[in-house]
Amino acid sequence: MLEGKRILLVVAGGIAAYKALDLIRRLRERGAHVRPLLTAAGAKFVTPLSLAALAGEKVYSELFSLTDESEMGHIRLAREADLVVVAPATADILAKMAAGLADDLATTALLATTQPILVAPSMNVRMWEHPATRANLATLQARGVQVVGPGAGDLACGEVGDGRLADVTDIVDAIAAHFGPRPLAGRSALVTSGPTFEPLDPVRFIGNRSSGRQGHAIAQALADLGAATTLVSGPVAIPDPAGVLVVHVNTAREMLAACERALPSDIAVMTAAVADWRPDKESTRKLKKEKGAAPPTVVLAENPDILRTIAGRGNGRPQLVIGFAAETGDAVAHGRIKLAAKGCDWIVANDVTEPGVLGGDENVVHIIDKAGVDSWPRLPKREVAARLALRIARQLDGSAA
Repeated sequence: MLEGKRILLVVAGGIAAYKALDLIRRLRERGAHVRPLLTAAGAKFVTPLSLAALAGEKVYSELFSLTDESEMGHIRLAREADLVVVAPATADILAKMAAGLADDLATTALLATTQPILVAPSMNVRMWEHPATRANLATLQARGVQVVGPGAGDLACGEVGDGRLADVTDIVDAIAAHFGPRPLAGRSALVTSGPTFEPLDPVRFIGNRSSGRQGHAIAQALADLGAATTLVSGPVAIPDPAGVLVVHVNTAREMLAACERALPSDIAVMTAAVADWRPDKESTRKLKKEKGAAPPTVVLAENPDILRTIAGRGNGRPQLVIGFAAETGDAVAHGRIKLAAKGCDWIVANDVTEPGVLGGDENVVHIIDKAGVDSWPRLPKREVAARLALRIARQLDGSAA
C-alpha cells in the first residue's frame, strides 16, 4: 500500500520526536518516500543529520532559506506529497494549524497543502485534556484532518495518562489505511459508543465507566474502509474520530432517537454501554441531604433496548446488526443468550473484569454468531476495531456474492 507513496513528515518539538527516526525507517521499509520537515523546536530533540541519513532526503527547516526556496519552494514542498504527517504533533502546532497561522516553514506548508493531513498528537496529559486542545483538535477533524492516538501510559514528564505518541506501528498502519483498499465504499454504517447518563437531578446521574474507546475505534475503522459512518456517542472524554459524522447524546432515549434518524444503514454496530434503567422521575432541583431524614427512594424505569429495537426492525433493518455484551464472567455463555434474545447477527462479548479492558486500551473479545465462536487474543482496541471492520467487509462482500 505504501510502495512509491510520497510522505511529507513534519517533526515538531517534543521528547517523542526521537520516534520519528523509527517512523521514517519503517515507512521506507514499506516502500514509501519520506521527506522530513523539521521545526526549530523539533531540532532541539533530533538532528537534521539523523533524519536525512534515515530518509535519504534533504531535511527542510527554514522558511526564508534562499537555497530551499530556489530549489523547491514551500508551496511545492506542501503539495508534492501524497500525505502530510505530523509526528509528533504538539499542542503548539495543533493550535497553530487550527488558527491557520503560518509563522515558520512547517505551519506555512500545512496551511498551503491541498493534500490530506494526518497528525499523531503527543503532549503532557494536562495539555491533552485542556479545553483549548480539545477545541483545536475538533476544529481540525471537522476539516478532515486524520488523527492517530495518543496512547495512555507513563509520560516523559513523570505523569501518567493520555498523551503518549501512538506506537510507531500504529502510525504506520494508519498511514497504510489511508492508502489502502476501501471495501466498504458505498456502504453506510451506524455505530454507538460510550455510556449513557440518566439524570437523577441537575447534578447527579446514573452512569457507567465506559470510555467509548472501543466504539470510537470501530467507527474510525469502518470509515477508513470507506463506509459513510455515523457515530452516536454518549458522554466521553476522547476526541471524535476523523471523517465520521458524530452525534452527541446523553441518555438512552436520546441515543435511540439519534440511531433511528441515522437509518437506513447497511451496518449497525451497537457498542455503547446503554443504561438498562433510568430514574422514573428527574428532579428539577438538586436533591438535598436533610439532617435526620432518610435517603430518598429512587424508583427506576426501564430504558428502551436499542439493540433489540434496531435488530427487530422490518423495513429498514440494517443488513448486518452487531451487538456488544460486556460481561463480568463467562462472557461466551452470556453472549450466546444475548444473541438469541436481541435478534442481532453477531455478538461481540468481552469480560470487563479482565485487567485493562474497562476504560483501558486493550480488549479480549469473542465474536459469536450462529456458526459458533471466534475468540481473539488480547489486542489493542484499535486492532480489535480494524479486524472487526475487515470481518464486516468480508461478510457483506460474501452476502452480495
